Amino acid sequence: MTDRLSRARTTGVLAVLRAPSPESALEAAEAIIAGGITGIEVTYSTPDAPAVIRELIRRHGDDAYIGAGTVTTAAQATAAADAGAAFLVSPGTLPDLTRAMLGTGRVVMTGALTPTEVMTALALNVDVVKIFPASLGGPSYLGALRGPFPDAPLMPTGGVSPDNLADWFAAGAVAVGAGGDLANGAAIAASNWADLTRRAARFRAALDARA
Repeated sequence: MTDRLSRARTTGVLAVLRAPSPESALEAAEAIIAGGITGIEVTYSTPDAPAVIRELIRRHGDDAYIGAGTVTTAAQATAAADAGAAFLVSPGTLPDLTRAMLGTGRVVMTGALTPTEVMTALALNVDVVKIFPASLGGPSYLGALRGPFPDAPLMPTGGVSPDNLADWFAAGAVAVGAGGDLANGAAIAASNWADLTRRAARFRAALDARA
């Protein structure tokens, strides 16, 4: 499992990208990558997400870590894997869907919040348990989960910012997912790509500072 997670660990931050069109998704991803954050989770909230994933991989190859998010059906998992997604993320953990995601051979990250949900995800052998919405408990909650699950690969998503990034990693995160503070919806809607690059640069600085 460690080898499968090495890229997620070294990337550190996955930008949770939701955009109103494929074109704006590509522009937003380019702006974020320009700011130094190379992990991009293209959610299925974005129209034609597999096409966006395929194009980003064509442009950046191994220089970026590109995957699919908000995966809620087996068909979406297959389409994203066929597009070349390196990882698949679901907001929850449904056994049949999780098995379909695992069947693609990609790194699989499924959502959980309570200890029971974490146990369910671990029993299905997911690669990463996405703690969502992590904003409800903060880094202290992630740290508390470390008691019963000391070796579980946990990735908080929701409520992650440059100001608390170090706290999440200190609490035991293998990586973090960042939405509104990074892939900001208002900036995307306004085509304010410079703002996204500035946001990414702040995350990059915080990520580097923790080392």
